[in-house]
Amino acid sequence: MGPVTPRMWAAGTLAVLVVGLVVYAAVVVPWHRPPAPRADQVAALKEFPAGQLARARAFHGALRPAGYGSMAIGLVGALLLGLTPLGARLVTLAGRPFGGHWIAQAVLGGLIVVLVVEVVTLPLAAWRHRVVVEYGISTQSWGAWAVDLVKSYAVGAVIGGLALLGFFAVTRAAPRWWWAFGAAGAALVVVLLSFVLPVVVEPIFNKFTPMADGPLRTELMQLAARDGVPVKDVLVADASRRTRAVNAYVSGFGPTRRIVVYDTMLTEATPDEVVSVAAHELGHAKRGDVLTGTIIGALGAAAAVIALYLLGSLGWLLRWAGTDSMGDPRAIALLIALVTIAGLAGGPVQAMVSRRIESRADAHALELTGDPATFEAMQRRLGTVNLSDPDPPAWEYVMSASHPSTVERIAAARAYARGER
Repeated sequence: MGPVTPRMWAAGTLAVLVVGLVVYAAVVVPWHRPPAPRADQVAALKEFPAGQLARARAFHGALRPAGYGSMAIGLVGALLLGLTPLGARLVTLAGRPFGGHWIAQAVLGGLIVVLVVEVVTLPLAAWRHRVVVEYGISTQSWGAWAVDLVKSYAVGAVIGGLALLGFFAVTRAAPRWWWAFGAAGAALVVVLLSFVLPVVVEPIFNKFTPMADGPLRTELMQLAARDGVPVKDVLVADASRRTRAVNAYVSGFGPTRRIVVYDTMLTEATPDEVVSVAAHELGHAKRGDVLTGTIIGALGAAAAVIALYLLGSLGWLLRWAGTDSMGDPRAIALLIALVTIAGLAGGPVQAMVSRRIESRADAHALELTGDPATFEAMQRRLGTVNLSDPDPPAWEYVMSASHPSTVERIAAARAYARGER
């Protein structure tokens, strides 16, 4: 038997990571969902005013061409750039003014490849903005929307540029073992972003101010204390400058954890409804759902890097992409194409896991508040203001729904009220 090669080590490590990921998900993901009888869902759906239901479904029908069109064009663009020499040529051209230096190819080339796809799908993003403005969800002017878009591109460029620079620095420093260092680095980046994004990136898009002292702030802090979830503060986000949608969430870890409430919720919902939403979000913190997602993401990112390394043995794939190695910056478009395919394929699984976690947080909110009537009222409020489809098409639900439907959540509250667990 010959010596164990780096490729064999990589294959073995990938197998261990995949098994570890599956076992971890099997243990920590709440596969059992609280009862939400279909009869209760049908009854709840019949209680929605016909006009409201028609408007919500018209809204989502108007959004679908832009959403799925963007997805399709993004996939076709990624495949066109990644599975033909076109992407490699763009990367080469990006590095040419800098003497073909690998850093210029890796950073500028990668950003150009991504930007091409973003520009191609930009008209569909504008279409979506027009729809959400027309239906009264967005309060943004075209100028404000464009500023947010530029901010988003800038944040993505910084994070993506640093990731590409690190990745190709590793492939050059350890051409046979870069998969090991790259996998560890990818996992570390996922963990760091979980800590950094709430503190550094969120303030780029929203202004956060402490909630004024009063009964609601006191009740929210007491709710967190009763739940055993340390919270540093209660903040109000100025969401109204871009949307009429209502929401609240718990952000950060440990000493940075805070309850964040949209200012729109303070004007649209009752204090008891705000408490109900906060109880749901505290359920995520109580169960460590952000940490769970971070660990799953880190394991998945590490496995993806190793899978990319192993795909580098497919000579025909590299020839299609106009490169000779996954460690060559000219392979950036191919890497992006493969990640895009994996993301679309894994989307339904991610959505299913998310729905299970959200269902558990709903059950936590019901247990913590003991108030299913307010929980149901809040779900109706969310559906009405945010124009959610209370019972979306089954195919769309399976593909992309990250939360239980509105009628499922109402049915779960009614089942809880009857003592069903």
